[in-house]
Amino acid sequence: MELKISVRTVGEVTILDVAGELDLYTVPRLDEGLRTAATASRPLLVVNLSGVAYIDSTALKILTDHQKRIRALHGEIAIVAGQPAIAKIFKITGLDKILCVVATEREALEKVKVDRPAKS
Repeated sequence: MELKISVRTVGEVTILDVAGELDLYTVPRLDEGLRTAATASRPLLVVNLSGVAYIDSTALKILTDHQKRIRALHGEIAIVAGQPAIAKIFKITGLDKILCVVATEREALEKVKVDRPAKS
């Protein structure tokens, strides 16, 4: 299945809408999309995986790597795992305790806007 990534903004938040399968072959596109989207001095980013049918460990690693990079810039990232199978992967791996994983885009937007104070 082809991977599609589109980017949009809601206020100061950049949203990556991801659809398809995230695996060893498609994850470089996710990595590139995250790098491009997180260029602000204090990046606020939502990765919407509602359209993702499959995610493997390489994609999980990319998401955790980008979380570290974004937080080092005093930004925030939230993952929308609307599909029960995708949410289950985050839960089974314990990444739901490390990453901000929520069920809806609305929750994600609230999390990235309020979880981190602005850099002073």
